[in-house]
Amino acid sequence: MLASMREKALATGVVLLVSISAAQGTENVMLTGVPDYVWHAGCFGTAAGNLMGYWDRHGFPNFYTGPTAEGLAPLNSAGINEGIHSMWASKAGFDGCPSDQFGHIDDYWIRYNHSADISYESTDPDPYLAAGRPEHASDCIGDFIGSSQNKWTEMNGECNGNIDGFAFTFWDSTGNRRINYVPPPQNNVVVRDTPSGLRAWTQYRGNDGDVFSQLTDFNPNIASGHGFAFDDLKAEIDAGYPVMLCLQNFNEKSRSLLGMARANPNVHGMLAYGYYIADSGTRYVRYKTSWGSSGDTRIRAWTPAEWEAFLPVRGVIGFHPLPQITSITRNQEKLLIKWDGPSSTLTNLITGTSTDLHWYVVEQSPGIQSTSFRPIAEPTTSHEATITNCCENSTYFRVRLVGQ
Repeated sequence: MLASMREKALATGVVLLVSISAAQGTENVMLTGVPDYVWHAGCFGTAAGNLMGYWDRHGFPNFYTGPTAEGLAPLNSAGINEGIHSMWASKAGFDGCPSDQFGHIDDYWIRYNHSADISYESTDPDPYLAAGRPEHASDCIGDFIGSSQNKWTEMNGECNGNIDGFAFTFWDSTGNRRINYVPPPQNNVVVRDTPSGLRAWTQYRGNDGDVFSQLTDFNPNIASGHGFAFDDLKAEIDAGYPVMLCLQNFNEKSRSLLGMARANPNVHGMLAYGYYIADSGTRYVRYKTSWGSSGDTRIRAWTPAEWEAFLPVRGVIGFHPLPQITSITRNQEKLLIKWDGPSSTLTNLITGTSTDLHWYVVEQSPGIQSTSFRPIAEPTTSHEATITNCCENSTYFRVRLVGQ
């Protein structure tokens, strides 16, 4: 996330890559079709863009509906794909937004002219306050995760937030997992953080999901046996869910900047989408850097050593979008049921095989009680099913995710 560190890393080649081949290792897998967007308006926004762009391509077509790439989140944000940045950082006159309608960049960034002329790390009051106008209605991921919004104090007792380009996560300091946690309000104002914001944005897009946050098991500030472990990451990837990585020095909770004594600390956000276990037993994570041009080459060992931006992984954020029926259409004696839902494919780089991870069963019940639902169709990886000879009486349907 740090612009100066990012430029230095790219210039010196400080990023350490491990050379691997398909014949090496005991396990080597990755989720296919993960976007690799260039840093824009903050690393956590960019990482969240990679995450939600992935789900837009894998079962949730309403996550991005702008004009870029005909409404399908592209795999990169270069050239004509630049408009995908609006998914996490809207702006007046950009990617279909009316020129007279303020967005995220207009209200929360002091200056954002181009990548080399931005107010990164500015502690000044947000522009909408200086202009005496109301905030725009939240319409992008950055709005919901609180990115660059300088309006809160005492964020989990760590810092005030958020300076330009930064977002915050309310961690459970014991290393326990927080599921669908919502930070307490301040002065009757909703406090935004990254995990709760991801869920709120998903609901804004008309779907729903579960989210969790957890410190890593190698974080020195939690007791042994607690925290998110490599096996947890492996389970998430094997189940088809990319994981956000939150990089931060373990003991740096704030820093003093001009105009703010307790500003956000140095942080960086990335997206894990695979893993590699070497013959030696060393366990690696495959990830997108949030700086673009990652390819499928970036892997780092699951240890407290520095990763990108000279920072270790402090914690992770997991996100599971939930299946949802979108339409039921009757045609004579047939019903066509359609739904949104996860649709991930896991590629094994050793065997060269791919596996569809998410299967669905349509269930029916005469009542809404969960115990009375029974399957009425074979498991499918599709997002629609046709039911015949159905429903002379009132009935209820649901779609259940059954895994492989």
